[in-house]
Amino acid sequence: MNDPVLHIDSLSVDYGYDDNAVHALRDVSLTLHAGEVLGLAGESGCGKSTLAYAATRLLPPPGVITGGEVTFTSTRDDRSLNLLRASDSELRASRWDDTAIVFQGAMNSLNPVYRVGRQLTDMIATHRPKTSRARSRARAVELMDMVGISPDRLDDYPHQLSGGMRQRVMIAMALALEPQVVIMDEPTTALDVVMQRQIVEQIMELRARAGFSVIFITHDMSLLVELADRIAIMYAGRIVEDAPARDIYSAPRHPYTEGLLSSFPPLHGPRRKLGGIPGSPPDLQALPSGCAFAPRCPVAFDACGHERPDLTATVFGDDEPRRRVACLHHRRPLEDLPAHLRRQ
Repeated sequence: MNDPVLHIDSLSVDYGYDDNAVHALRDVSLTLHAGEVLGLAGESGCGKSTLAYAATRLLPPPGVITGGEVTFTSTRDDRSLNLLRASDSELRASRWDDTAIVFQGAMNSLNPVYRVGRQLTDMIATHRPKTSRARSRARAVELMDMVGISPDRLDDYPHQLSGGMRQRVMIAMALALEPQVVIMDEPTTALDVVMQRQIVEQIMELRARAGFSVIFITHDMSLLVELADRIAIMYAGRIVEDAPARDIYSAPRHPYTEGLLSSFPPLHGPRRKLGGIPGSPPDLQALPSGCAFAPRCPVAFDACGHERPDLTATVFGDDEPRRRVACLHHRRPLEDLPAHLRRQ
């Protein structure tokens, strides 16, 4: 495993204050390694985007970071920066250079009254003030070509581009300064399946070429199985499983992960009935006293109703690497587990 480039330790986030606060994140710990694609998956409202915005200090009010640390470690010069304690000037210098983010709504991220080319060159000029206007324009042309858009479109306004093109422009902007970490918050949302495929393939091609690390946020598990090296599953503001993508797909260890995987149809093999997950996500202001997933879990037992499982490293046999799972079932003897949760 490569060296860590972004380490999130016990990050907690509330929306609101005092007794009315909603605990959106609770002690979330996650590590992104150099060159890795880390998928972050879960139902809507589980805290995926909140985690990304809190880690980069882009969390809008009334969001409040109530605890934790986020450390960026450069693979170029061994420089380390605590993003939550950095000054405004340090944070401004780090953004787009060390870490960049592709927001979910490209149309809302681009300024509608400026041409696309100006927005790219202005960003480059802001962070690289010694760069000449001609060089900034040349870099913008290079970036547009990199994401498969004709440089002629630099003189267009955002509304003149299709949804897929706008999303590609945002990817180009994120890569302009060659950052080491790129966070992509559902970059293929609201795009048709053909455009989704094109954008995902371009992301993987650019990542292979530039060597940056990626946090890819989505609710589409089928997408992550294809592109991620590792997948972290979120539920009710916590990580409930963290493992290599191939192991998540072939042998999910948390019942919630298994429910997510059974919610999309297989592309190969015999037809099967889609399973899904019964019920609805819990109210974050009134979580169950034990495991938050217990009311929806098909294999919950008595202890699940009053004991909250910690995310602990667990070994499921010599041929399967260590993975983190927050489930009480894995503290029980193997023979006591339901058959579908055992190692096949």
